[in-house]
Amino acid sequence: MKIGQKPELPAALAQTGQAKPAKSPVAARAEGAAKDAVAASAAGVPVTVSSSVRGLDQATRTSGDFDAGKVKAVRTAIENGTFSVDADAIADKMLSNAQEILARSRG
Repeated sequence: MKIGQKPELPAALAQTGQAKPAKSPVAARAEGAAKDAVAASAAGVPVTVSSSVRGLDQATRTSGDFDAGKVKAVRTAIENGTFSVDADAIADKMLSNAQEILARSRG
């Protein structure tokens, strides 16, 4: 729920049968950003974004967060029924991540 949205509005729409179908998270974020921009311009409130935030946005768009070849290989293995999970490796990684989080929270 967005800040300032009346919680009773979605419930009222659901009761009358006029509720909209669920949207994908990406579409919902894009629509929300567009509504926010329109609302800000309609209210006459200037909005600025710092250069560091703009740099982060550009960095996330240009950096490859995944290996497309590896994704394709895993997808093929799943489709063929040959994909196997190394439970020991997953458990080790989960434990090391938990230890790292605890170390950060302690100081």
